[in-house]
Amino acid sequence: MTAPEKVMLIVHPQRPVALELAVQCATGLLARGVKVVAPREAPEGLDVPRTDAEEPTDLVVVFGGDGSILRGSEVARAHDVPLLGINLGHVGFLAELDEEEAAGIVDHIAEGAYVIQERMTLDVSVMRNGELLSTSWALNEASVEKAARERMIEVVAEVDGRPLSEWGCDGVLFATPTGSTGYAWSAGGPVVWPTVEAMLLVPVSAHALFARTMVVSSSTALALEVLPRSPSAVLWCDGRRLIPLEPGDRVEVVRGHRPVRLARLRDSLFVDRLVAKFQLPVQGWSGRR
Repeated sequence: MTAPEKVMLIVHPQRPVALELAVQCATGLLARGVKVVAPREAPEGLDVPRTDAEEPTDLVVVFGGDGSILRGSEVARAHDVPLLGINLGHVGFLAELDEEEAAGIVDHIAEGAYVIQERMTLDVSVMRNGELLSTSWALNEASVEKAARERMIEVVAEVDGRPLSEWGCDGVLFATPTGSTGYAWSAGGPVVWPTVEAMLLVPVSAHALFARTMVVSSSTALALEVLPRSPSAVLWCDGRRLIPLEPGDRVEVVRGHRPVRLARLRDSLFVDRLVAKFQLPVQGWSGRR
């Protein structure tokens, strides 16, 4: 990769170690002649110019957990630039490095010594009375959920323009392979390798005979209608962008037109990441002899 001229640092506001590592990174990059900026909401103590997220940049570096990285993905995707995550949270599937590995990132960044891995996204549209109400996107998942705790929502799912099933449920997830290790996995969905071109449709606590997770082609058009008899619902995209839904609303989901580009410093296998992040037991493995 070409070495970046301008880097934006996004820092978790409540984690002192995130600020400490970001300051070290900024100091090192500035010494190497790389311009460093931060969003206006960045915590005090990071002594670099503040800028609007709309300001162009060449690389976004995030110090935090998956929530912070999802925030960074909004900026990176908007400018179609790579995102490099340093995990300071619990699992951190989207991050490239953990805290103890962060010391060497300045050289990698300044020299452009990273490769790009594209991650599929979802484009989401909400229709009301036949008209477009709102649009959004998701890297992990778009989730239609009940707005009130005491009542299930009533929905009907659609695949490629044909009805699939009605569900009374707590919600329905539309997930990418990247999101398969997040909310979708917690809801009983499968782990899908990031290189697989697919989307997941995951009913959550559905009261129906047919309520299994479905894995469909990335070219499939998915939709979910909130039935007129249903209570109101909400649509969350990556748990960050909220769209209230009314009975009769329709959510349409297709493969995103723009991926998120993750910067990777090493050519590691996804299975190794899976074992490390979930601390899977592999002590009995002997390998090919």
